[in-house]
Amino acid sequence: MISYRPLWAIMEEKGITTYRLINQGIDSRTISNLKHNQNITMLTVERLCGIIGCEIQDIVEFVEEEQDIEQKK
Repeated sequence: MISYRPLWAIMEEKGITTYRLINQGIDSRTISNLKHNQNITMLTVERLCGIIGCEIQDIVEFVEEEQDIEQKK
């Protein structure tokens, strides 16, 4: 599963609000998708990195789901 938990941490660290993201062209629906760890486009990831001044690994992480962990056992 993709998690945007690092995004929220770096935004807090840099004092960037969702209001600022919206003012710089990130759609409010996209913000909702991010909050719910839903899919966004790579173009949006690129825009987020540009706004925040970071790289992709600073805003997204891969978290294994329980069912994947169970299948590996």
